[in-house]
Amino acid sequence: MSDRVIIFDTTLRDGEQSPGATMDLSEKIRIARQLEMLGVDVIEAGFPAASEGDFEAVKAIAQSVENAQVAGLARANFKDIDRAWEAVKHARHPRIHTFIATSPIHMEYKLRKTPDEVVELAVAAVKRAASYTPNVEFSAEDASRSDRDFLVRIVTAAIDAGASTINIPDTVGFAQPDEFGALIRYIIENVPNSDKAVFSVHCHDDLGLAVANSLSAVKNGARQAELCLSGIGERAGNASLEEFVMALKLRPEYYGVECSIVTEQIYPSCHLLSLIIGRPIPANKAIIGSNAFAHESGIHQDGMLKNRNTYEIMTPQAVGRKSTDIVIGKHSGRNAVRTRLEELGYSLDTDQVNAVFAAMKELADKKARIHDEDLEALVFSEVYRMRIPDRFRLSNICVQTTMGSTMPTTAAVVMQDHDEEVRLAGFGVGPIDAAFNVISQICGTSAELEKFSVNAITGGTDAQGEVSVHLRDGKYSATGRGSDLDIIVASAKAYVDALNRLEHKEKDVISYKQNPVD
Repeated sequence: MSDRVIIFDTTLRDGEQSPGATMDLSEKIRIARQLEMLGVDVIEAGFPAASEGDFEAVKAIAQSVENAQVAGLARANFKDIDRAWEAVKHARHPRIHTFIATSPIHMEYKLRKTPDEVVELAVAAVKRAASYTPNVEFSAEDASRSDRDFLVRIVTAAIDAGASTINIPDTVGFAQPDEFGALIRYIIENVPNSDKAVFSVHCHDDLGLAVANSLSAVKNGARQAELCLSGIGERAGNASLEEFVMALKLRPEYYGVECSIVTEQIYPSCHLLSLIIGRPIPANKAIIGSNAFAHESGIHQDGMLKNRNTYEIMTPQAVGRKSTDIVIGKHSGRNAVRTRLEELGYSLDTDQVNAVFAAMKELADKKARIHDEDLEALVFSEVYRMRIPDRFRLSNICVQTTMGSTMPTTAAVVMQDHDEEVRLAGFGVGPIDAAFNVISQICGTSAELEKFSVNAITGGTDAQGEVSVHLRDGKYSATGRGSDLDIIVASAKAYVDALNRLEHKEKDVISYKQNPVD
């Protein structure tokens, strides 16, 4: 049995099915390239049959990725499989991943098929996929609630039909670690042709056991794990890539396996995802949270000062965080900013560094110290968001409210609509409402605000506020983000950003979220 675990990342497919985690094409490509830097073996780029947008995204990623395998998901029917191949065939290492449900409840109520019919569909699908590529993965959806012997039967048939990878998902997060490990071992030991395939697991976190179940599967013979950055995904999410990988890395004597992940790229990868989807990393998140390497207790501090190993089982540097701190501020030079960005894992060209440097200088006039998180927010706003030229730009905003008064709040806004300057004032029940009301009037939109969240980028009273808003206008929706020392200004930036995204989607919409699976 191989002592290497294949890391299969599904952030761009299952992860994107997480509510509020939708990404556009340029963002998906950016994540895919970062996943290559991270060292993942397989990138599941999407579900090509779900929509034209998903198809184009998978195709673009397949053409962009250099080393990793690129997988497209397909239901067990010829139309889906043909569509998946059309999308991934441009990859240097294409994979078709086909699936069908195998649990009694799914077969009876969702598929309305008998077990014999399900096996026939699975075999036909695998053969169709194998006619395009020898790299075929077959998944038995809801395997953890399936009959063991039926799993043995369908897995045996799938391997005979040409499947080179067999995936056993805990689709609804129902399994317990010992139980799931035993299931994996039972299947491997009872499938007569198991030596011809790699066995994989895909675990969900409904009971908080996704990583534990995945690790138990590895102990029992699985040699591929399907994971997501930060554990995002359907419902409670998927097994967290960073937690799974660091468990393998820190306990080699226990698991006896290795993987290809460059652990120093873990934090940069997760933080990039956080910036793109507008979802902050919780402070207490294992491995990557801001508190993961923070020590406040006096006893802990004393132990750390005497020997770091007393309370830290890994170093911050091992996962891409820096314990040393270069102070960036108004007196810093361009080279210092470039160096710090490189230390944080960002490789930018001269124009991009100049853009971040200019924005940093402007921010440094408003706050005494620029934190790493401030720089990363500037990278996101000044570099990664340089896409199709925006129609709307916020030039200035002034909000006036009287404490304790029943008078409505007023907002005066100056914006650019293409090259035309527009000025307008209006009212609202509070400063945010007033600002959004005026901006929506200027932009001529009736988009509905579905979600509004505020997060402090750093600690301290001079911390920048990072705002995320989610708008819906008919069938289109978009998430906008903005950061500023002033929460009202950050909110206005985020609102304008979302409106620009809606504007782009009306022209060349990339619509995700159709037919969520697994």
